[in-house]
Amino acid sequence: MATSSYESLSHSKWDCKYHVVFVPKYRKKVLYGQIRKFLGPLFHDLASHRSCKILEGHMVQDHVHMLITIPPKYSVAEVVGYMKGKSAIAVARQFGGRKRNFNGERFWARGYAVSIVGFEETKIREYIQNQEQLDRTSGADENGNF
Repeated sequence: MATSSYESLSHSKWDCKYHVVFVPKYRKKVLYGQIRKFLGPLFHDLASHRSCKILEGHMVQDHVHMLITIPPKYSVAEVVGYMKGKSAIAVARQFGGRKRNFNGERFWARGYAVSIVGFEETKIREYIQNQEQLDRTSGADENGNF
């Protein structure tokens, strides 16, 4: 990997990419339609608040995949927790209304899966992009890329 592909902080050069997966509470199949359209741009916005960048992302009916760069000054747990917490509150405000179908505290399940990408970035990107195939076979009507 050439040094030109590394990001810079004041005292370090870095290339930290992670494959992150998380699911809605009880793995409910709620990532459709308006919620899916709402969450894509929101995740990008929330990532930028922590100096992160989502390189690839896909939402399947019951889980989220993303390839994300996280600077070494933030832990993965901090960034994922921030994104899940803020997005749950935003979903509750946007779609909850008086019915309270989406309780902000309970939209996402606890925890997440993460792996370090390293030099296998193209394989991880292909894997995330292929999630669309699974989504199509499940009958989803909208593209889940973000």
